[in-house]
Amino acid sequence: METYANALLYAIPFFVGLVLIEILYGHFVKDQKHNVMDTVSSLSSGLTNIIKDSLGLVLVLVSYPFLVENLALFEIKATWLVWVIAFIAIDFAGYWNHRLSHHVNIFWNQHVIHHSSEEFNLACALRQSISNVVGYFALMLIPAAILGVPNEIIAILAPIHLFAQFWYHTQHIGKMGWLEYVIVTPSQHRVHHAINPEYIDKNLGQILCVWDRMFGTFQEELDEVPPQYGVLKPAATWNPILINFQHVWRLMVDAWRTNNWWDKLRIWFMPTGWRPSDVAEKYPIKKIENVYNFKKYMPAASNALKGYAIFQLLFNTFLMLFMFYNYSEIGFNGLLLFGAFVFMGIFGYTTLMDKKSYALWIEILRGIAGLSLIFVTKDWFGINAHLFWGSSLVALYFVITIFGSVYFTFFENQKSSTTNLVT
Repeated sequence: METYANALLYAIPFFVGLVLIEILYGHFVKDQKHNVMDTVSSLSSGLTNIIKDSLGLVLVLVSYPFLVENLALFEIKATWLVWVIAFIAIDFAGYWNHRLSHHVNIFWNQHVIHHSSEEFNLACALRQSISNVVGYFALMLIPAAILGVPNEIIAILAPIHLFAQFWYHTQHIGKMGWLEYVIVTPSQHRVHHAINPEYIDKNLGQILCVWDRMFGTFQEELDEVPPQYGVLKPAATWNPILINFQHVWRLMVDAWRTNNWWDKLRIWFMPTGWRPSDVAEKYPIKKIENVYNFKKYMPAASNALKGYAIFQLLFNTFLMLFMFYNYSEIGFNGLLLFGAFVFMGIFGYTTLMDKKSYALWIEILRGIAGLSLIFVTKDWFGINAHLFWGSSLVALYFVITIFGSVYFTFFENQKSSTTNLVT
C-alpha cells in the first residue's frame, strides 16, 4: 500500500494538470466542457476513491496470487510474450467486469458514480467508486492464472491499464481514423457515457475495442445522434459519497417494500433498473424520458461559493498528498483517522455546494474536531516536522471552514432568497 501511495504522489498532480489543460483549452477555443461545481464534484470523487484504495478498505474474496498458485497449468517466463498475454487478460477481464456492472442491479451500484456526471470531460474520468467494498476482480483473471502469468506482472500492469483509461474522457478529440478499429477512443467512449437509447450499454471495452466488436456491444458515434450524458435516474447532488450509495439504497428500500419474498431476494441480481411490480406501481421513480429535453442539476451558485468549493478541493487535495508523503510515519490507525477527516470534509463541502442546511453542522463538527486534535497533539499527523508552521496552517483552514459554512448557510443563502423575492 505504501508503494501505491508513493505512486499517487506523482499521478494525482499529473491528472489534475491534464484537467486544467483541458479547461484552459476549452476557454481559449470558446468551447468549454466544464462547469465549476461539476468538476469540483468529479475531482472530489477521485479523492474519496484514492483514499479508500490506498487504505485497502476492501474485503478480497480471492487474490490473484492464490489463483495462480493453485490453478497454473503452465509456467511462463517473464519475456515480452508474458507481458502481452497479461495485458490482453486484464483487458478481457475488464470488459466482462464492466459489462457485469452495467447489466446487474447490485453491480451497477459500484459503477453508477462514474456515469453520474451530466458533463463529459477528463474530470468525470476520476469519478470512481468507493462502494466496491468486495474485491472479486481476481476471479475474472482465472484465464491468466491458468496460463501462469506471474502475479508481479499483473500487479504492475493493472494500475497502468487503469490510468490508460483516463485520456479518452474528452469531447475535444474527434474520430481517430484506423485507430477506431484497434483501441477505445474518445468517440467510442462518448457513446458509452451517453444516455441516448441508441447508445445505452454500448462500448464496454477499456483499452481494446475488439471485445465490443466480438461480443455485439459496439456502437459507432453517429453524427445525427449527439450524445447526452448522465444517468436516466439523475443523481441530483454534487456529493460523490451520496452518489456512491444512491442505487443500493433504492434496492434496499424496494426489497423492504415489496410483498413478494422472491422479489426481495432476486432484485439484487436482476437486470439493472428492474423493480418489483408492486413497488414500481406504488412508488414510481422519476426517470429522464426525453434525453434532449431535461434540466441538468445546476443549483444557483455565486462566484464566492464556486471559489470556496475550489479552495476546499485544493486544500483537501493538499492534505491527502501530505498523507501519502508521510504514509509510513502516520501509521495505520492514524491513516484511518486522517482519511476520515478528508472524507468528512468532502461530504461537508459538497453538501454545502448542494445548499443543504445540514452542511453547516457537518462543517462545524469537522472544524471543531480538527482544531481539538491539533490542540491536544500540538501537531497535525507529523506535519510540523516538514513545515514548521504546518499545524497552524491546518488550524487556520478549519477556522475558515467553520466561518465559511456559517456564511454560505445563512448570509449568502438569505441574500439569494431576498434577490429572488425582489425579482
